Amino acid sequence: MSANAAVRSDAKSPHPNWTLAACILASSLSFVEGSVLNVALPAIRGSFDAGASEVQWVVNAYLLPLSALLLLGGALGDQHGRKQLLIIGTALFAAASLLCALAPDLAWLLVGRVLQGIGAALLLPNSLALLNSSFTGEERGRAIGIWASVGAGAAAIAPLIGGWLVDHVGWPAIFYINLPLAAGAILIAARFAAESRNEEAARTDFPGAMLATLGLLGVTYALTLWSVQLTVDPRVIALGLAGLVLLGLFLWVEARRGDTAMMPLAMFGDRCFTGTNLLTFLLYGAFGAVMLLIPYVLIEAGGYSPLQAGLALTPLAVIIAVASPLMGKLAARIGGRLPLTAGPVVVAAGLLLATRIDAEGSYALTVLPAVVVLAAGMALAVTPLTSTVLASVDQRHAGTASGLNSAVARTGGLIATALLGAVLAAEGAALVGAFHTALLVAAVVSASAGAVAWLTVGGAAARTRKAAEA
Repeated sequence: MSANAAVRSDAKSPHPNWTLAACILASSLSFVEGSVLNVALPAIRGSFDAGASEVQWVVNAYLLPLSALLLLGGALGDQHGRKQLLIIGTALFAAASLLCALAPDLAWLLVGRVLQGIGAALLLPNSLALLNSSFTGEERGRAIGIWASVGAGAAAIAPLIGGWLVDHVGWPAIFYINLPLAAGAILIAARFAAESRNEEAARTDFPGAMLATLGLLGVTYALTLWSVQLTVDPRVIALGLAGLVLLGLFLWVEARRGDTAMMPLAMFGDRCFTGTNLLTFLLYGAFGAVMLLIPYVLIEAGGYSPLQAGLALTPLAVIIAVASPLMGKLAARIGGRLPLTAGPVVVAAGLLLATRIDAEGSYALTVLPAVVVLAAGMALAVTPLTSTVLASVDQRHAGTASGLNSAVARTGGLIATALLGAVLAAEGAALVGAFHTALLVAAVVSASAGAVAWLTVGGAAARTRKAAEA
């Protein structure tokens, strides 16, 4: 039986719309967590009297397992059942959220964040795979569109809700709001969703997952230590080298496993696939850094409340959610090269505009223009990036390629956050100055992503159009 046939034979659900509801609720946990935490970071730092490197780990303790284990989570669902892994991941995320809310000290908060990342790595790929198996034809496209739109909407409103909760209830409340979402997802999935699996496509590459996790941990830890003081000591060197060696072993293991690897290296033989993933790493690294820094600086230097900081970023998520589908249609006609070149360049322009943000500037004249331009640039790139990545590989590798690209995006954010120690350690005028320097570096990185697209995506335009027409 072919892999596709295996999926179809398991995917007969009498309640596909309830499956959609369960997948939306589960994946919203990750979408909300990705945007709500940034407005709460100053309050968390003050509550635990945390240093700059500790603030970085509040973010990266979640991103590290999510980046390293996302592909393994999808493979486990292929082998053991997507519904089962969705429920397990959601339950783990809920338990971890409760641990974060009740954490008596920073160490327990970081443990909870790690467990949240593992839960998200299980639920995210399986929510989309479960949708893919529960719907067919046009209904599948409609369901995935609803899933993505609701996720974008949740990300847009989450900073507002989170800011209000931090102001009026306290930062632990941002973790409590995950509990009803998780309960709803688990109950609906258990009652209505049909199980689905694809054992022939499963890649339970545990050695690869372990090496990737430990390698990223070593590199991230080294960068975090270095970024606070901007000095290199023996511990930084040892951790960095150990991380690089482990990542090298990861690549060696993946090469030996071939098509059964978590990350089949043969896919990188395509210039477009390699280029779009490099673009993803650079663009999402730059964007992730600024999304952490803007609310942090507005609260710490600009005197904004958490709610005001959440409101300040609302236009960004709304513009991306509304404009991205339109850009998807345009990219289907003209190919991915132009939007993927222009998008990062526009993001770079938004980052340069953001250097006008300081402790005294007004929101309308300094923050809003930067937020609008940043949103326009990301809207240009988000949907064409996905379609171009998928068009650059064989259909049988489409799921792996999509998961890998998501992992690369989160790895970009992981590395960028690890490099922000000097900014987070600064105060007052020094914080604003360090923020401006970080923005200039991020603008160069984002513009470089546009150059990568121009040099590598050109040959894929026709393929992108063909994929859209198929």
